Amino acid sequence: MQDRPAQQLLLPQRPLVLGLGGCSGSGKTTLARELTTQLAATLLPLDFYYRCLSRLPPEERALQNFDHPDSLEHALLVEHVESLAGGKLIERPIYDFTTHTRVRDRTETVTPTAVLIVEGILALHYPQLRALYDFSIYVNAPNQICLNRRIYRDMRERGRTEESVRAQFEATAKPMADLYVIPSAQHASITVEGTDALDWSVEQVLQSLHQLRLLHSFHRSGSQS
Repeated sequence: MQDRPAQQLLLPQRPLVLGLGGCSGSGKTTLARELTTQLAATLLPLDFYYRCLSRLPPEERALQNFDHPDSLEHALLVEHVESLAGGKLIERPIYDFTTHTRVRDRTETVTPTAVLIVEGILALHYPQLRALYDFSIYVNAPNQICLNRRIYRDMRERGRTEESVRAQFEATAKPMADLYVIPSAQHASITVEGTDALDWSVEQVLQSLHQLRLLHSFHRSGSQS
């Protein structure tokens, strides 16, 4: 039998909602996944909420600005976070990045857990979404590192070429980051560096949650720490 996660919510009757934002390639997704494991959380990425572009010819879809706030169906996202925070399950869209469309007639059922992590480049941008967070995290990283990581990810996971990733970064990702993502850092409860060791970033977040008495540590035997 595997050990239970090392963290648990003090007040399990209402999920703890965490927002986690930062520029594309900053390391926010890696941090979100590790926190999801540490906290036995539900992870809700904003990437699944891109608007379906099936109405457009395939050659036009890739030319859209996917880094602008309007590219996400944020009203549906807010509705889903409200539902999960209220202890209700949701049917989350499934997005196909290779075609820039949602998978038709298919969703994924997401059930609420004691901790919900909402993650994405614009997770700290929308006021209606920020109002639902109990704690928020911004991951900071230099432009060049973000670009390098984005190239690696998009070529491996999204069927992109390096040239197309670089072009999109200069045309939309960096300008939109300057306009919307980087300014959203002011709304974060804590900022961590995406160039730091992952363990240290996780420790900073958990320490802050402990200081705010949102979490408590426990051993598998039940003894307190």
